[in-house]
Amino acid sequence: MAAHDPLNGKLVAMTGGSGFFGRHVAQSLLERGARLRIASRHPQKAFSLRPLAQLGQIEFMPCDVRDPASAAAAVRGADAVVNLVAAFEGDLMKLICGGARNVAEAAREAGAGAMVHISAIGADAESTAEYARAKALSEEEVLAAFPGATILRPSILFAEDDGFVQMLAGLISTLPVLPVFAPRARLQLLFVDDAADAVTAALADPRKHGSKTYEIAGPEAIEMMDLHERIAAAQGRQRHFIAMPDALSAVFAALPGTPMNGDQWNLLRQGNVPSGTCPGIDKFGVHPRPLALFLDRWMVRYRKHGRFSDRTRGAV
Repeated sequence: MAAHDPLNGKLVAMTGGSGFFGRHVAQSLLERGARLRIASRHPQKAFSLRPLAQLGQIEFMPCDVRDPASAAAAVRGADAVVNLVAAFEGDLMKLICGGARNVAEAAREAGAGAMVHISAIGADAESTAEYARAKALSEEEVLAAFPGATILRPSILFAEDDGFVQMLAGLISTLPVLPVFAPRARLQLLFVDDAADAVTAALADPRKHGSKTYEIAGPEAIEMMDLHERIAAAQGRQRHFIAMPDALSAVFAALPGTPMNGDQWNLLRQGNVPSGTCPGIDKFGVHPRPLALFLDRWMVRYRKHGRFSDRTRGAV
């Protein structure tokens, strides 16, 4: 960490910062010497960050961005703000869109010098998915309240502790036959630490990146069927994958208690790749790393004989 880093010593408020992506962004900011305020409905989920911080470098605050007063308290005195609030359930317009508006207005009133709002690839005000509509409208609300904000639309994020690749890995390690939903859908998965570096770069240079929208994604588009096959190969397992028809997949997503709801199905079916109409992650000086760089190592624990045997090929 260099003393001349523009983020060194700055207070960055992170609303929704206790989630998966927020914890990785926090690590990137701590490495650059920033002071952090993790504000969320469940800030205790980020307590694991404590050992990474110096004394007084990080604080935790309960916050519900749906409440303007709570949002204002979360960003009070902050030099910069990152809004990471997202969900697939509940009143998404109130949480994602209304919450973003509250945070952006509070950031402006607090005199913050920079703001990054995390949206999503596929944000579309005309989408059939409420999540995509809420994300699109949240961008409009943020820029109306804080015109210098940077909008980041990341693709699906992967990591050793993610909820997507690791979920598939668990299913593939357990089931000899597995349905594949939207088998031809293309996903341009992005390593979470590369996405976090894009956030910190945007905060560090708001003059360059402010008032712009970026679509940040990984270096390779992978079809869902191919992703399943790569995971199985990395585990050394022989699996039979069944391409599911869209109509049957939609019925499955509509059932209660399934790991995928209707919004998630609609978004998956559309794919998750940049539109090409916005600048990409390279504008932050970040060179995204491919999934292949990590997959074999991460799949060791799912292999039939684990890390204690090299007998991985042909396992069931």
